[in-house]
Amino acid sequence: MRKILKNALVINPVNGEILLRDLYIADGRIAAEFTGAADEVIDCTGLYVAPGLVDIHAHFRDPGFTHKETLETGAAAARAGGFTAVVCMANTKPVIDTPELLTAQIDASRALAVNCYHAGCATTGQNGAELTDFAALKRAGAAVISDDGQAITDAAVMLKVLEAARDNGLVISTHSEDPRFPGRPAVAEEYMVARDLALAEYAAGAKLHIQHVTTAKSVALIRAAKLRGLDVSAETCPHYLQLTNDGGQSTLRKVFPPLRTSEDVAAVIAGLADGTIDIIATDHAPHSAEEKALPYPEAPGGMEGLETAFSVCLTRLYHAGHLTLPELIRKMSYNPAERLGLAHGGVEAGDTADLLIFDPDELWTPTASDLKSKSRNNPFLGTELRGKVKRTLVAGR
Repeated sequence: MRKILKNALVINPVNGEILLRDLYIADGRIAAEFTGAADEVIDCTGLYVAPGLVDIHAHFRDPGFTHKETLETGAAAARAGGFTAVVCMANTKPVIDTPELLTAQIDASRALAVNCYHAGCATTGQNGAELTDFAALKRAGAAVISDDGQAITDAAVMLKVLEAARDNGLVISTHSEDPRFPGRPAVAEEYMVARDLALAEYAAGAKLHIQHVTTAKSVALIRAAKLRGLDVSAETCPHYLQLTNDGGQSTLRKVFPPLRTSEDVAAVIAGLADGTIDIIATDHAPHSAEEKALPYPEAPGGMEGLETAFSVCLTRLYHAGHLTLPELIRKMSYNPAERLGLAHGGVEAGDTADLLIFDPDELWTPTASDLKSKSRNNPFLGTELRGKVKRTLVAGR
């Protein structure tokens, strides 16, 4: 199958260039050019083409919680949102803590609509105590090691996790938030961020990735750690760029970590702008309508977000002047792929034709009927957003 994307504004997140050109696709890869007729010509006049987005933090809930999401519906939601690669967290049922379970997950994901990678647990049963076999998980294909969904509250265990990951050439992606603090205040995150950075510094050479950063102090701690030369990366999520904790106790807005103050939002955006925060991930966390209809204290935390993530970021970061288009695409494609060593995020000849075609200016208001996800717990439904995914290509398809 050979395609030409005509008159495309092609964004290269590596060098920051935006060039008006035709993009050639042959046999699932970007080609310098080709002779002869194309099987399909896509007119991209007025549209931008970028590497497909890469989400290194999502929950597809399969196996064990398929009333919320399945591998198939999660992948469809990802593709609708412009994502061509997703890393699924291991807090399924059973949790993915053995190479056999990981192999089964990888096999089940081969025919999905996007490239689907999987995390392996850091501790057995996510119990925060006994380490899993990192070497075996790596051989089985773990993209990252993470107990996301459960914080590792024992510092001695966390140190062992960092050392084992370092010795096996793996990144630890950590939910740096202590759930033992009532109400999960900002200090519950900041204390754990400070602890994990200190432990990573002690475990010289460890690769630490801090998930869903939400507070000004967390940003400052990570900024200082990077200046000291630590091998640390950090992510935030679209909802932490737009929503604050003054919106009342709607269960659609209940997430872990919680939404913060407008001052924290400003600090997180500043951290994205200065490079302290390298990555934007979704933490896509679907739940059923029945679960989210429970009283606020009983309702689960989490937001469905793959299909609106890019539009929220265009609205809040690009159109507000905080990031250029190449900078935004880099934080949502090249940087997450590069951090985990995934072969995505490029638009050069020879790269796989995983591509996003979008209009940065189109206004739209997402509704429940637009969603491919099995769940509807998305607080941005009914909100006008500026910027829309028009088409997603995975290996040219």
